Amino acid sequence: QVQLVESGGGLVQAGGSLRLSCAASGRTFSSYAMGWFRQAPGKEREFVAAISWSGGITYYAESVKGRFTISRDNAKNTVYLQMNSLKPEDTAVYYCAAVDGRRRFPQRAPGEYDYWGQGTQVTVSS
Repeated sequence: QVQLVESGGGLVQAGGSLRLSCAASGRTFSSYAMGWFRQAPGKEREFVAAISWSGGITYYAESVKGRFTISRDNAKNTVYLQMNSLKPEDTAVYYCAAVDGRRRFPQRAPGEYDYWGQGTQVTVSS
């Protein structure tokens, strides 16, 4: 079992930056690949970024490539999402998720993940 808690969301102007954190419980955090997803009102949950269990491999959605960076600190049981050059269309609830790191990577579909956080709101004003 893994429990995930996101933080770091908020209101920011277009062009600004935010860093989201996702703290995980349990001693096996390093065995999980991690992902970030987002969901805007009236839209489906969409993949944003993923990182392998070791942190050595990352994968991004085209819409955020070059602007967002996913990273992890296994000693702190935490995964991060650094978001730069934010746009109004980045406005959404952002979720982190965990999946067994032995499965194929990357997983981009929400249904492929085993554990989810409660989400944190990111609002980008124009």
